[in-house]
Amino acid sequence: MSAVDHLLSDTLRDTLRADRPVALATVIDGPGLGAKLLVRPGEEPLGTLGDADLDRVVARDSLAELDAGLTSTRHYGAHGEARERDVTVFVESFAPAPRMIIFGAVDFTAALARAGKLLGFRVTVCDARPVFATPQRFPMADEVVNDWPDRHLATVADRLGPRDAVCVLTHDTKFDVPAIVGAVATGVGYIGAMGSRRTHAARVERLREAGLTDADLARVMAPIGLDIGSRTPEETAVAVCAEIIANRSGVAAPNLRDGTGPIHRPAGG
Repeated sequence: MSAVDHLLSDTLRDTLRADRPVALATVIDGPGLGAKLLVRPGEEPLGTLGDADLDRVVARDSLAELDAGLTSTRHYGAHGEARERDVTVFVESFAPAPRMIIFGAVDFTAALARAGKLLGFRVTVCDARPVFATPQRFPMADEVVNDWPDRHLATVADRLGPRDAVCVLTHDTKFDVPAIVGAVATGVGYIGAMGSRRTHAARVERLREAGLTDADLARVMAPIGLDIGSRTPEETAVAVCAEIIANRSGVAAPNLRDGTGPIHRPAGG
């Protein structure tokens, strides 16, 4: 094994052990058969596929595949040209489990944490009140954090991407405003906040005072979840997870945010 191969192998191993995303692009047909390029977000690629322009294009495409958590085979010209088939590259993504960060140790949290785990999320429950946020109350979560939302988000901001979700269930301005402001500053794919339309209208004013723009506010799904008539914590968790899936898939769905009137229908209605 060459020195370059050793470097790629060691870097891949260390990145995976650190639970960081990484993609390995390998030429499987055409010039440079077997050549490899290791791609990590925010880092210079390691290795080469034999051509600088091809390296640049494949690195870009590999990052896109990694963001989506996809592994695929792609075709290029010898210098990275699109719609040509001189070179076939296998892009293998090693993406950590998507993250679901739930702010607020409230009645709905356990149900949402269970649903998130079922969908394959790495679930974090975060609340600044240690008496409420305990592993005993939320044994289904991967971690329970006692901290303020903005401080916790600062520790994971560089790891949040399009596959991840932040759900704010606190109903308390001193918690949910910093949580939403912190989430908007990241690349997280989904931000949802619980509360009635009246609660969110008042929260929007606070968020504007905190510096959020119309574009920032448009990222916040509030009231949280799809409009499926959910009432119980478990039904609400289904509605929230369905909205996360629809948001990730780009599918139009009946969001509570875009509706009008009460978010809870009378029983039997």
